[in-house]
Parts: sequence; C-alpha cells; structure tokens
Amino acid sequence: MGKSIRTTSNTQTTTNSTPATFKAGDSVLCPSVGSGTYTLVQKSKDCLTINIGNVECLYRADGRAYHDDCYALPQLFHDMPANRQAIATLYNGSHTSQRTVIDITEADDKEAVLISAFDLRDIACDIDSAATVISDIGKLLGLIHYEKIDTHTAISMARLTHDTTETWVNLLQAQLDSINDTLAMTAYAKEVEK
Repeated sequence: MGKSIRTTSNTQTTTNSTPATFKAGDSVLCPSVGSGTYTLVQKSKDCLTINIGNVECLYRADGRAYHDDCYALPQLFHDMPANRQAIATLYNGSHTSQRTVIDITEADDKEAVLISAFDLRDIACDIDSAATVISDIGKLLGLIHYEKIDTHTAISMARLTHDTTETWVNLLQAQLDSINDTLAMTAYAKEVEK
C-alpha cells in the first residue's frame, strides 16, 4: 500500500493515498442515500448496487456513483466506527448542518419522509398546471356544447386538447411513479399499486 509524506513547516504527516475499494457483500454507509447500513450487491462486472425497495443506486468499486456525470467524490464508505463517527459529525453536527427541516407531522405519525423544498415545489407546480389544463378543457367543452365555435375549429381544438391531455397524463404518471417509489420504502408499501 503506497504512502505519501506531506511536509508542512517542521512536521511530517503520513497519509494513506490508496482509495477504498468495495465489493459485493460489503457493509457500507452512504449518506447521500440515508443514514442506515447497506449491503452492496453485484449488478454487473463493474457495477455494484444498493437496493432500497424498488430503487437501485449504482456505484463503482471505488465508491463513486456509476454514471460519469453524477459525483466526482466517493459516495460509499466502509461501515466502520471511525467512518460512522465522521459521517455523524459531518451530517448531524450542529455547526456543519445547513439543512432546515420543517416538520409538519402529527405527534402520532410513526413514519416521516423528508422531501426537498425543490421537489415539493415541482409537485405543486405539476398539480397546478394539470388543474389549469383541466379547467381549460372544461371551458373548451362548454364552448363546443353551446355551439360558440364552428365545427372545424372544434375539431382542431379537440385534437390539441387530446395531445395536451396525453402529455399531462405522462407527466403526472412519472411524478406519481416517483412518489410511489418513495412510498414503497415505507409501511405503505403494500398500498402502492404499480
């Protein structure tokens, strides 16, 4: 195992320059996924996974995310007391946490799912946009019913409405699938229909 010596002023510090490596079956910590301990599973020759419900998180043997465009730094750490302490200090320390948690749970809630404000805003925007489209479709149907537009215009508008409806069905279904994937990791997993 290679060692490097860093000299600062009159002191020398020996550090391990060999990156950690991981294999299937290793017990690991992955703070970007959650606070638990996870077991790596071999997906392919060069791909390891952490499976959480129906979600697969992909990693390389060096602990970095599998896809090149994701993370440059390792995301996995061997499950050892020193790593647990370092992660706890980094993520739970009072001086290092930059996260504000707004707790709207009830006292008798047994589970809570944290969702970023960004994701919650996206869900709210999708619901608002879908409601607007449904309202517009209702207005169009009213115009057709009361014969306020001619037949050719009604046919064109119906075609556009159909295309818009199909687009919004696909967008909302993708959003619902994402929410259901999260719910599948909770006690409500039995109620989630695929």
